[in-house]
Amino acid sequence: MLPALPQGKLVWPSSPGPVELLPCERKVAHFVDKFDPGNTGYISTGKFRTLLESHSSKLDPHKREVLLALADSHADGQICYHDFISLMSNKRSNSFRQAILQGNRRLSSKALLEEKGLSLSQRLIRHVAYETLPREIDRKWYYDSYTCCPPPWFMITVTLLEARTRVGRGSLCLGEWRVAFFLYNGVSLGQFVLQVTHPRYLKNSLVYHPQLRAQAWRYLTYIFMHAGIEHLGLNVVLQLLVGVPLEMVHGATRIGLVYVAGVVAGSLAVSVADMTAPVVGSSGGVYALVSAHLANIVMNWSGMKCQFKLLRMAVALICMSMEFGRAVWLRFHPSAYPPCPHPSFVAHLGGVAVGITLGVVVLRNYEQRLQDQSLWWIFVAMYTVFVLFAVFWNIFAYTLLDLKLPPPP
Repeated sequence: MLPALPQGKLVWPSSPGPVELLPCERKVAHFVDKFDPGNTGYISTGKFRTLLESHSSKLDPHKREVLLALADSHADGQICYHDFISLMSNKRSNSFRQAILQGNRRLSSKALLEEKGLSLSQRLIRHVAYETLPREIDRKWYYDSYTCCPPPWFMITVTLLEARTRVGRGSLCLGEWRVAFFLYNGVSLGQFVLQVTHPRYLKNSLVYHPQLRAQAWRYLTYIFMHAGIEHLGLNVVLQLLVGVPLEMVHGATRIGLVYVAGVVAGSLAVSVADMTAPVVGSSGGVYALVSAHLANIVMNWSGMKCQFKLLRMAVALICMSMEFGRAVWLRFHPSAYPPCPHPSFVAHLGGVAVGITLGVVVLRNYEQRLQDQSLWWIFVAMYTVFVLFAVFWNIFAYTLLDLKLPPPP
């Protein structure tokens, strides 16, 4: 641990401590205190450049510039020793660390917002970086390394499947646009809102129904069916506005993991806490991503440089609260078809729980190995325990409690 001064700044230690450094970085650490006699914990970029030039003769000039640009994580002309050591820590991914050591990234020493003459695609990448990443060092790395290959295919694919899935007399058809889908079902079923309550709608093999809970795929595939156009519209908008930028930064594997974990947690939560209700919609996955993103912004408030972040957070929370309140009201509102209750709202809560646990760890550790984070394993263990509990609950509790479930579709 680095000792802290009363004003909260870090003192330069005389050795790098438990962090494993290359010989050139270890040599730098021994001479750092000469440039900070007041033990403020910071030195200017000019002094740091002199330090690298004087005591890192094995580093070529370009590598020194890369280290300088990355070490000045806040682009304020001041370098913190702790940030520099963290930069070279083994907790970073191999691609990140090797790029720094090899000097094959030409990063600018000034903040990204000061870059001029950028193309439209470059401005978009910079915008995404400032929307999702709290540290300038990570924003620079993302801006320099992003190639749009592969594109954010996961969220786009899921959204298209949700928007194009329709029901036709118990069979699944792909290829109809969502407006045509809802118009078709609205006319054929005689209702445009809460189509899920219609018995013929529930005959679809994707919807989760408590009587059919033994069909394991329904705990995941229910996301492709929605209660109405308003339900689908909000989920699609949130997936595109929040999910796509997050996938561009963190990749399909990590964001897909959070999304699917939220979806499964949502349906399992319904099967435990709201045992007589069906489930439709992708709110579990959507709320997992949005909750993780909002929590990450709050936890890194000073570092997040997105514009109007307070106003946008307020709007997002209001929209989510209104949609959740509507779902709660509809769940307890008398159904037009009494054997078929309205869909449950508990999936939203399952998604939020995943977002503020697993999701936050993923978003806070950009280009760092999750397996090196203790919180990651704690939350994975908690999630695993919940899944196992829900599985046993579904096997035994329904019989023991002798619940009166709605008839199978």
